[in-house]
Amino acid sequence: MNDENWKEEFKQWKTSLKPFQIKLLEEGAQTQSQTLMLCDMWCEWKNLAIKREINKISNGLEIKDPWEEKEAEMEAPYG
Repeated sequence: MNDENWKEEFKQWKTSLKPFQIKLLEEGAQTQSQTLMLCDMWCEWKNLAIKREINKISNGLEIKDPWEEKEAEMEAPYG
């Protein structure tokens, strides 16, 4: 996980990028709205990178998200 080459990693990991997203990654932002889009892509890359690191560390162990609620555990409000 290296912030210096995040754009190249993101292009490899996310193969469903639209042409304008690829152009934005390669040429950089020119407007405020493009900056926001680029920031959103960086956040998505960071999330993917963290998940990949966790998978490497866990070595295949199943780690459950403590915040993930299951339907059976959920109680109906006021009921």
